This record gives sequence, C-alpha cells and structure tokens, in this order.
Amino acid sequence: MKSKILKGIIVASAIAFVNCSDDATAPDFNNQQSTYSSSVELLALSSSSVETPASSAADLNLSSAEVQVSSSSDALTSSVTEISSSSVAAPQSSSSDALTSSATAVSSSSDAPASSANSTGSSTSVPTSSATVESSSSVVSIFLAEGKEEEKDQLQVEYKENTGWDGKGILSYPKQLSSTRKHGVIVWGPGGGTEPGAYGGMIRRLASHGFVVIALSVSPGDASQAMKAIDWFEQKNKDSNDPFYQKLELTKVGCSGHSMGGLESEQAAIKDKRVYTAFLNNSGDKNGGVIKNFPKEKTAAVLYGEVGMEKPNAIKDYETATDIASCLIEMTGGPMNSEGGYGHGSGSWDGMAATIAWMRWQIGGEDFRKADFVGSTGKYIDGNILGHQGKWKTQCKNF
Repeated sequence: MKSKILKGIIVASAIAFVNCSDDATAPDFNNQQSTYSSSVELLALSSSSVETPASSAADLNLSSAEVQVSSSSDALTSSVTEISSSSVAAPQSSSSDALTSSATAVSSSSDAPASSANSTGSSTSVPTSSATVESSSSVVSIFLAEGKEEEKDQLQVEYKENTGWDGKGILSYPKQLSSTRKHGVIVWGPGGGTEPGAYGGMIRRLASHGFVVIALSVSPGDASQAMKAIDWFEQKNKDSNDPFYQKLELTKVGCSGHSMGGLESEQAAIKDKRVYTAFLNNSGDKNGGVIKNFPKEKTAAVLYGEVGMEKPNAIKDYETATDIASCLIEMTGGPMNSEGGYGHGSGSWDGMAATIAWMRWQIGGEDFRKADFVGSTGKYIDGNILGHQGKWKTQCKNF
C-alpha cells in the first residue's frame, strides 16, 4: 500500500504497515501512550468529554476508548485512540499478491467495472466458484473466488478512490463481474480519524474473494454512513445503465470495520434490515453492549487483541448478547512490541484473514467454515495465526 504523510499531531512516530498475503505488521497504537491519561481512565472516561461526528457520544453508545478526532483541533484529546491514516505508512506489499503486481488491477477513473455479458467473474488463470446462501426472500447464488485461502488475494480487482455516495470513499470489486451470479456486498468502516486508504489491504483482499466493497470515508458509529452507502448501491443495482445493474445481493449485506468502524457496523446491523452480519475488529460498545439488540436472525463476531484497549468493551459486548449467534475472537501471543502483544491495530492487519473467512461463511454461504469458528478445536478456535506468530482463541454461542 502507499505511504501516507505523517501527521505529527496524531502520533509520535510513523508506523509502517505491511500487508498482502496477510504478511502485515500491525500499527503500534500504544506508541501513543504519552497522549493518554491512563488505560483505566481511557475506559472510564465519559465519551461526552470528546468530540464525535454526526451525534453525541451518548446517543452512539461509543466506547470512551474509541472516539473521533476533531478536525479542527491542534492536539489529541485525552481519550483518543484512533490515528489518522496519514500518520502512518499504508501497508506495503511484500509478496506475489503485491499491489503493484499484475494480480491487482488498479483503476483511477470511473466506478464502472470491466464487466461483459459473457463474463464468469474470474480473472485470467484464476478459477471461480459460487456458493448458495439463503436471503430473506429467496435462494441466491453468490459469486466467490474459487481460491479459498483467506490469507491470500485471489482475483484481480479494481480499486477506486474518491467515490461512493459522498465522493470520499473507496470502491473495490473483482475486475470481471459475474454475469450469472450475484456479488455479495461488504461495507467497511475506518477507525475514527483514520482515512479509508489505511485499510487498502483489507479492502482489496475482500474484493479479491468476490465481494463488492465500499469503504466509508468516516465512521460516526451511528450507522448513518453505512446505510447511505447501501442506499448508493441500491441505486446502482437498479440503474439499467450502470455496470452493477442487477449484479449485487443487497438483502444480505456484511458490515465490518476497525474500532469506530466496528461500532458503525453493529449499529447498521441493528438499524438496517439489509445488513445480515457485523464483524468488529478491535472494537466493542462500552455501555453494556449493543449486540444484544440485534434481530435474532442476524450474526456478529467481535475480534480483539490480547492487550488491546478495546478488550473489556469487546468482551462485554459479546457476553451481553445472550440470544444472538455470535463469536468472540482473541489474537494471542503477539510480538512483544510497545503494546506487549496484539493490540488495538491487530485485527485489520495481522488478523485480516478472520474477517475474510467470516464473510465467505456468513455472506458467501460456505457453511464448511462453521467448523473453523464453532466448536472445541479449529482454525480460528485454537489454531495458529498463519503467517504471523501467535494463536487464535475463539468462543461462540447460539450457532
């Protein structure tokens, strides 16, 4: 991924992300500890003491450890835990699925996918497959890349910046769209104060597995941006002149995001009937949890780092969701950096494979992946974090 210019007001030092083939180094979020009062204070601090976009923190049930940075402020507030993507270098590719390789086609113009009437949705030399999922109204055949390794990019993708409903988001999708199957839609929410481009590796990876992905420009945590993004897709899906015409499955949308983006995702699952599942990366509501408010037919996953400041919120959100099919996923045994292990930035980089696998299961309909998350032993239950040190530790309920 491309390097972002350091914003000195956001973090003390630039942290390089390394991505693709899930070979990423998570940002050292706790390197900013000098800007925080204390970890206890972070979790206990009233969210009303900081500025949040769109609505008050009380209305959003925001974690005090996950709040937005005021665009006009010259300094971090005491409870800010997000960094601007411009304060770090975007993840850089280091393998065969590098952003500069022929495996990824980047477009810089319109949103229009290179689709043809006889396209199968596959890219050159890469096979494809489909999975059948139950939507709220009928059985829909969802397009998925045949390559099932979530640790790797699979298909060539388009990656377009400054687009979406507000012209500030990122749109990515398979370079060739299927003419016979629908594409699942994923809405990605960035962390507070972080530009969507910082998550280029996650966005591209999801698209390379067959999904059409929109990354929001901002995550206020109240579902407003996620819902507008889905509305934007609805318009494109109904427009006979649009390349996405009738190619999107919008009755079963997946929402995911980092920190504040995770809160945006779970609120979208509560408020929008089109959203079926939410995957929270290093996130969680602090006020008793809100996953418990999901409609019973929906699902959720909450991923946290072993020493991440989001940990108590993630656990609380999961534990209070007694009737919802959900999973709590911990990344353990991380590198002994300044955070002392997997921290607040772990899920969206070193742990991105879990999000991909979850969406292929919940949105793509690959039911065999249930064994990777649910049970006493499995890939994400107690397996190694492939490509990185450490192990997964997962518990699930109501599946």
